[in-house]
Amino acid sequence: MNPSLPTAGAVPRLTELSHGGGCGCKIAPGVLAELLKRAAPMPLFPNLLVGSETADDAAVYQLNDEQAIVATTDFFMPIVDDPYDFGRIAATNALSDIYAMGGKPLFALAIVGMPINVLPHETIARILAGGESVCADAGIPVAGGHSIDSVEPIYGLAAIGVVHPQRVARNAAARAGDVLVLSKPLGVGVLSAALKKGRLDAQGYAAMLDTTTRLNRPGTALAGLDGVHAMTDVTGFGLLGHLLEMCRGARLTARVDYRALPFIDAAPALAKAGCVTGASGRNWSAYGADVTLEGGLPAIAQALLTDPQTSGGLLVSCAPEAVDEVVQCLHDGGFGQAAVIGRLEAGDARVVVA
Repeated sequence: MNPSLPTAGAVPRLTELSHGGGCGCKIAPGVLAELLKRAAPMPLFPNLLVGSETADDAAVYQLNDEQAIVATTDFFMPIVDDPYDFGRIAATNALSDIYAMGGKPLFALAIVGMPINVLPHETIARILAGGESVCADAGIPVAGGHSIDSVEPIYGLAAIGVVHPQRVARNAAARAGDVLVLSKPLGVGVLSAALKKGRLDAQGYAAMLDTTTRLNRPGTALAGLDGVHAMTDVTGFGLLGHLLEMCRGARLTARVDYRALPFIDAAPALAKAGCVTGASGRNWSAYGADVTLEGGLPAIAQALLTDPQTSGGLLVSCAPEAVDEVVQCLHDGGFGQAAVIGRLEAGDARVVVA
């Protein structure tokens, strides 16, 4: 059975009600940068360890010598039609920002916008239940939230966590000579595009669900390793976009080995068949000038490298002597496709893929 087919009755598919889905809904990075330029300068808050300066994954505010609060919010429109799966994916994606900062989640608040007169209440309840199941798996409560009646279905979380101030995993603290490790395979956006076109089979849907609902909880342990210098998660701006944020923050050049990149099994073939998202093109338009794709790469390389990852993996920058420990930590945490994908070196803030 094709999981994108509508069920019997007049109830619309969730993806039919939204103009985009998952992290592909993000405002294009170039537009976002322009909007943020117009924001008023923020006053100095000494206890704010991480704000918006380096486009990091969450805000971090120090409470005392031993504790800092990690705060984030993330929500989007449906990437799949099953309401329970949508809730699980959205909640996993939101909690990822806590783990990417090296934090441990404490609790979450639900963010809910639903077309109340269009979707059955049971469907909405299943979305909420999916999110609650992920939070239960993470060991935290959904302690409240806010809901509105909206034209398109929207769901996500505001998540709060805690981290030691000396163990905050910033995205801008990478060092020349560091090795890059990626925890999850790429290709979620490609598979979501195939789902919308009715071209994703049950095996592909299961693979997409497996990666998008896998909590990035090893991030907490990784931040405690002395050799881990920087970390982020790969989401709507694709691998290249989030790696460029790391490079810009640290003023370094990244060199990526394309052959070492892990992909969801069906992704390259589906991308070759034209199943790519509009967000992929917008991503390239925003930052392609700072990327060099060397000769010999497959024609689909650009689409896969810019593919928006909903609930994507952790991108870790670590000292060479820490690589084995980092990869083992990820493998032990259930991330069997975690792989070394490149390195960082002195130079302009850009990415070279060969």
